[in-house]
Amino acid sequence: MSKGLLHWSPFTLRGKLLARIYSLLFLVMAIWGFNLSAIFVLVQNVEPVTLTGFRIFVAGLAVLIIAAFMGIFRLPTKSEWKTIAIICIFNVILHHALLAIGLTKTSGVNASIILGAAPLMTMVLSIIVLKDYVTKLRVAGFLVGFIGIIITSLAGAGGLAGISIGDGYILLSMMAQAISFILISKLNPSFDPRLLTGYMLIIGSFFILFFGMIMEGDLAQLSKVFTIDLGFIFLFSAIIATAFGHMTYNYAIRSVGPTETTIFVNLNTLFAILGAAIFLGETIVAQHYVGLVFILLGVLAGSGTLGVLIERWQKRKWNINKQ
Repeated sequence: MSKGLLHWSPFTLRGKLLARIYSLLFLVMAIWGFNLSAIFVLVQNVEPVTLTGFRIFVAGLAVLIIAAFMGIFRLPTKSEWKTIAIICIFNVILHHALLAIGLTKTSGVNASIILGAAPLMTMVLSIIVLKDYVTKLRVAGFLVGFIGIIITSLAGAGGLAGISIGDGYILLSMMAQAISFILISKLNPSFDPRLLTGYMLIIGSFFILFFGMIMEGDLAQLSKVFTIDLGFIFLFSAIIATAFGHMTYNYAIRSVGPTETTIFVNLNTLFAILGAAIFLGETIVAQHYVGLVFILLGVLAGSGTLGVLIERWQKRKWNINKQ
C-alpha cells in the first residue's frame, strides 16, 4: 500500500475511486461465494478439471468481447505476450491445476484454511517485492480475518483433518496465485488489466483442458452444460463469476494494490456459507456468526477503512475540544 493511500477521504476524487472499487470488490466476493454452490452443482454432472477448463475458456472469450465493446481491445506487443504468459502460468495454470488435484487429496476444511491465508501471503510478498508500507492496524486486520476463516471453516461437521499431500498442493496453489497478484500489479501501465484477464483465461484454459483430457478423458460430457437445467448455472459461473469477477479483481489489483485487494478474499468464506445455506440447504451454526464478525473486522482493518474512520473520529474530537 502506498503511503498516499493512508489518508484518503471519501469526498476526494481518490476517495471516491477507492469507495467504488471496494464496493465492486464486495459484490465480486458475493458472486464468487455463491459461485461455489454453482460449481458444486456442476461438478455433480461434469468432471471438475474438464469443467474448469471449459468454464475458463468461455469466460476468457466473454472478457475479450466485453473489452472490444469497451474500446480497450488490442493485440499485445511481443514483450507483453511474455508478461501475459508468465502471469498465466501462476494465476491460471498452476493455481487451478494444483487446486483441482489438491481438493481430491485433502478435506474441504483444510483447503479453506490454507486458501484463507492468501491475503497474508500477498501482504508479505507485497512488502518484500513491492516495498509496500503496511500499518500495524492493517496487519492486525489480516490476522483477525484469518482467525475468522479458521473459526468459520472448523464450524463444519468434518473438522480439521490430518496433514496430507493434498495440503501441499493447496499451499502451492495459493502461493502461485499470490505471486500472480504481485506480477499483475507490476504490469506495464499501457496494458489494461481487464484485457490481460481475457488473454490470460483463454491461454490458461487450453492447458487445463489438456490436463482434463489426460486425467478425465471425455470432452463429450461438456454437452451436459448446454441443457436447460445446467445452462443458466454454467453461464452464471462462467460469465458473471469468472469473466466479470476476474476483470474487476485484476483491475482493482492494478488500481489500489494487491494487498488492499486480497483482504476482500476473506469475504468469500462468508458468502460461500450463505450460498450453501440458500441454494444447497446446508445449516448455519453459531460458530459461523462468530467467524463472520472476525472476517468483517479483518476486512475493515485490513483494507484501511477502519484506520480512516478512526482518523476522522480523532480529528473531529480534536476540533470539538479546540472549540
